[in-house]
Amino acid sequence: MKMIKTVSILKVLNGNIKIGSNIIIKGWVRTKRVSKKGFLFLMIYDGSCLTPLQVIVHNFLKNYKEISLLTTHCTVEVIGKICKSKGKKQNVEIVANEVVVIGKIENPESYPISSKQHTIEYLREVAHLRPRTNIIGAISRIRNTIAYAIHSFFNKEGYIWISTPIITSLDTEGSSAMFEIISNKNSENNNQINSSNFKSEHDSFFKKKVFLTVSGQLHAESYACALKKVYTFGPTFRAENSNTNRHLAEFWMVEPELAFGRLNDIAILSEKMLKYIVSIVLNERNDDLFFLSKKIDNLILNRLEKFISNDFVQLDYRDAIKILKKSKDEFKRSVLYGIDLNTEHERYLVEKYFKNTVIIKNHPKNIKAFYMRLNDDNKTVSSMDVLISGVGEIIGGSEREERYNFLCLRMKENKINLNKYSWYTDLRRYGTVPHAGFGLGFERLISYVTGIKNIREAIPFPRAVGNLNY
Repeated sequence: MKMIKTVSILKVLNGNIKIGSNIIIKGWVRTKRVSKKGFLFLMIYDGSCLTPLQVIVHNFLKNYKEISLLTTHCTVEVIGKICKSKGKKQNVEIVANEVVVIGKIENPESYPISSKQHTIEYLREVAHLRPRTNIIGAISRIRNTIAYAIHSFFNKEGYIWISTPIITSLDTEGSSAMFEIISNKNSENNNQINSSNFKSEHDSFFKKKVFLTVSGQLHAESYACALKKVYTFGPTFRAENSNTNRHLAEFWMVEPELAFGRLNDIAILSEKMLKYIVSIVLNERNDDLFFLSKKIDNLILNRLEKFISNDFVQLDYRDAIKILKKSKDEFKRSVLYGIDLNTEHERYLVEKYFKNTVIIKNHPKNIKAFYMRLNDDNKTVSSMDVLISGVGEIIGGSEREERYNFLCLRMKENKINLNKYSWYTDLRRYGTVPHAGFGLGFERLISYVTGIKNIREAIPFPRAVGNLNY
């Protein structure tokens, strides 16, 4: 006999596992009830899918009394036979020949994750236990499926995955709030930072000021200029003092870079990528999406299906401003040409005006990063933002400024030290090439797909302002 995942057993009629097979499952007790005939129904969950597997435990088993005392999330190993279920709620069940109790809940009354309903806010306070709940389990499986779909998509499109540095001395955006890294090699107790050890920026391990990266883009560009199609997928960090439901201090980014690519190429790529990912989730995680539609948003499935079928709307920033100015909605922030659109502006365009996903292009250069290619009007850059319902901006991208003189001028305008970025400008001096790319906020995509309202549920252990419990 071998150990089988419950998801495989629940699909027994369509798979290789047959009725009557003897198997082993290992998992956690979700619920327990006693039948009128004196045997137990255990619902066993192993994380492979949303639905637990029903196990019949007869009272003649030698450790029946011990089993009867099990509570929610006790750990068990079940050895038994797959049978057709006599009940209406499941097709198959396991008749146990043996149940081994592996782990018990000490003091069940004080167990923080009981069988009762808990609020999302409460679960956030016990992040080490919240994956045991149906809602976080469903989100976690969807997160995994989305991550796999991203790698699958770029592999099919001929992109090479590049692992870019987490530790850096550069600010990709030119004006981002960054977390500085301080080595503590002089301290006897490595768990405590003694500021007296750091008298200058050259006392640190790297002999210069270093930070946690805000983006892998600049490093990815160097590989795109040699391998043509590359992408990064990893953690990024921003020290913004923002405590909204769509900001995290630590989050994941997907950043493709395409040599010989232009703005239209990455606009097409972004739409193709997002629709591919959503189609994979609809196909592989339908049970989790259906559960979330009952718990969070009853329009999830319909919304995702429409997302795949509708072509994205594309318009210039200038036209977006005109639409917003004509709106009868009262925005908290006034609409003026030259502003960086707020979430309220973005969601109005997506949810009320177009009722579709929107790509806004060609923003004023003053509100965009130094590396974006200057347009012929010398006022705007070849940029794009992808806006999505319920979230706002989910992707930001641009053509990269491949002209050495133009790049240096933009860096000077933004008061960026050219010497620190000499390796980056070298890419323009030695065989420059037009190229373009974008960054996708991974957790924002998860928020959109699952319908969750706060991005802190889209990542296992959220890091935000005033929140670092683990």
